[in-house]
Formats: sequence, structure tokens, C-alpha cells
Amino acid sequence: MAEIQPLRAVRYALDRVPSLAAVISPPYDVSDPVLRAALLARTPLNIIAADLADDRQAPLEHRYDHAAVLLREWFTGGVLVRDPAPALWLLEQRFPGPDGQPLTRRGVFARVRVSDYGPGRIRPHERTHPAAVADRLQLTRATHTDLSPVFALHDDTGGAVTGLLGPVFAATPPDAAALDDEGTEHRLWRVGDLAVTAALQEALTDRELLIADGHHRYEAARRYARERPEDEGAQYVLMLLVAAQDPGLVVHPTHRLVRFGGDPGRRERLLALLHRHFAVTTIARDALRPDPAAGPLPLGFLDGADGQAHRCVLRTQAIADAAMPGEPAAYRALDTAVLQALLLTGALGMTQDQIDRREGLDYARSDAEAVALVDDGSFDAAFFLRASPVAQVQAVAKAGVNMPAKSTSFAPKVPTGLLLSPL
Repeated sequence: MAEIQPLRAVRYALDRVPSLAAVISPPYDVSDPVLRAALLARTPLNIIAADLADDRQAPLEHRYDHAAVLLREWFTGGVLVRDPAPALWLLEQRFPGPDGQPLTRRGVFARVRVSDYGPGRIRPHERTHPAAVADRLQLTRATHTDLSPVFALHDDTGGAVTGLLGPVFAATPPDAAALDDEGTEHRLWRVGDLAVTAALQEALTDRELLIADGHHRYEAARRYARERPEDEGAQYVLMLLVAAQDPGLVVHPTHRLVRFGGDPGRRERLLALLHRHFAVTTIARDALRPDPAAGPLPLGFLDGADGQAHRCVLRTQAIADAAMPGEPAAYRALDTAVLQALLLTGALGMTQDQIDRREGLDYARSDAEAVALVDDGSFDAAFFLRASPVAQVQAVAKAGVNMPAKSTSFAPKVPTGLLLSPL
């Protein structure tokens, strides 16, 4: 079972920064140098200065040393302060849903003891990329701090946790709030009532946790904990715990971008396999993302050679079953798994190592981004996917297997900089 503990959080001193909104940032894996520069132009105190390495800083190890130096300077200057006593923290995120209607998602920030994966403890649902794990581990080694949380789901079928959270949200105004550039309002409450803290711990302790976002951070935390077995603080990781039944849970797809590496034969093999195993029809470009309610594996396919958009629907589930004979049924029904088995490793001949290292492969979080990257020649083709519902994510995890990397994108993201957890 998961071990949940309050934490002595490190926070920005709001009287020493322009605002909380000015110093938080999206997680490192959805940030880039352009965003980094824009955020730091607003204030050099933005957490992205420490969380996302500047590629101009060399040699590589100095990037992480720089993050550690920054955090020490911010502590010394009073920009960062540490809570005098442990506490749980509640987060409420208000944001526009996919249909434009307002949604709310609620969760609990806590320290969670790092453990091996398994039933009743913590389960992953996606594969990780080795380079990203190494990056997060080096940052943790240098700073001895969790700069951003792992986002995990827990079952709350009976509503026990939700019932405990409701009165806290309703009783007092938040301790801090920030509106980000995506239009999400993040509101934080510190739970100082020991009785409420104890009740939340008891309600959450026996829950199995499913990692929704932050697989690389959790894997880095596992390795860091093994490196420092004598250090009790190193045995914990910062997590945001959200009920799997929360009505504000939204999952977006992540589209696939591929390069043929100058080999026209790869495109020919891909087209031949698509027409053999899929019903292929030409569609308008604004219809590339498949209908979430469609049947077995519908894909949008944009061919950079002629600019044509296509809908590709798997002819029968038996084709996917034959391509993945050793995998459980839940995995064989997964869009990203079928795409990888039939098209990436099948038609294009990619190895798992090449996929892990993104050799000839990359990802796009929006339809517009994927289309633009094919149109400008950065990639030769794009596959457009539908989102995997939470129930499917849970089913794959409980089957004991991991989805391909970037199979899900939970929205909104949990910002970096709301809370930090010293290790």
C-alpha cells in the first residue's frame, strides 16, 4: 500500500516575487528554449531557470550545478521559504474543457514513499525514455529537491477522499492562486488541521496509485532513493494525488511524427501496409483527429509527399491480435500499441531502441503543430490519434504492461513551482 506523508514544502515568498503566476512554469517536458526565454524575460526568478537546463551552459554537468546554485541563492535571498511544519496541500485547477465549458479538478499534494511497481502500490502506465530519466536524475542529484510533482490517480469509488476535501475548499479562501497562460487557474490550500491531515492520510494510505504524468520523474526518484538508502528524505517523492473519478480529468492524445530518412521505399512499405490492414479514405485536413467514439483503431494520416489527409480504420481486431500475440487483450486494443506494432516497427522497421531514442520519430500535442511540421518538411508524415480514456489507462496498467511512451497527455498540466519538496 502507498505511504502518504505531509511535507515541509518550499514555496515562493509571494512578497518577494511579482506574483505566483510570474514564477511558475509548465513541466520541463512540455517546455522548450523559446518558452524558457519568454518566461525569464518576465522575471529571472521563474522556476524554469532551475528546472529546464540551458543548452548554452556547457559542459553538461554545469547545467545541473547552476540549478543548485540558483536555489541556494533564492533561499539566501528570501525568495524561497520553507514551511515550519509538515502539512498536506490541496490544489484546485479551474480550466476550460475541450468543449469550452468550465471544468474543475482537485487533488492533494503529499510526500509518497518511493516503492517498486506492483499491485497495491504504485503502477506506471507508459514506457520512459532513458535520456529523460537521466536528465531528471542528474537534476535531483544536484539540487536534492523535487522541483515538480508526479501526478498520480487513486480510486475514490466511495467518495471518502472527495468528502474530506470538499469542506476545506469551501471553508476558507486559498493560500495562493495563479492564472497561467493557458487560462487555468491554480488555487492552493495548506491543510494545517491535524485531524483533517490524519483523516486524509488514512483515506489515502490503502490506495493503489497509478502514475498519470511524471513517469520520468518517478523513475528518477526510484534511482535516487536506491543511491541514498541511508537518507530517509530521499525515500520520498512529491506527488499530486487525484481521484480517478474526478469529473475534471481530461486526457488528450499525442500524435506521432515520422521521418523516412531519405528512403522512398519506407513510404511505399507504409502505404502498402496501410491499404492491406486498414480501410483508407481521403478526408479533409480539419478531420484528421479521429472520433473518440469510433470503433477499432481509427487513425488520421497526413502524407507529406502529396499533402493528402486520410482516415485509416483497422479492418479487424484480429490483425492487431496477430501482431502482438504475447500481449494482454487490453494492450492489443490500445491505439498507440497497434500503431507502434503495425506501422512503426512493422512497416517502417523501427526498433524499440530507436523509438525510445526518438530516431526518426517525434510527438506533437496538437493537430495544428503536427500539420505544420509535416507541411514545412520537418517530418515526412504524421499519425493522428484519439485520446485513451482513463478506464483504458487503468485496464492496461492492471494487466501489468506499460503503454508506449506518450500514449496519454492529462490536462491541465500541474505547474512546476507551486510547491517544492526538499529531499
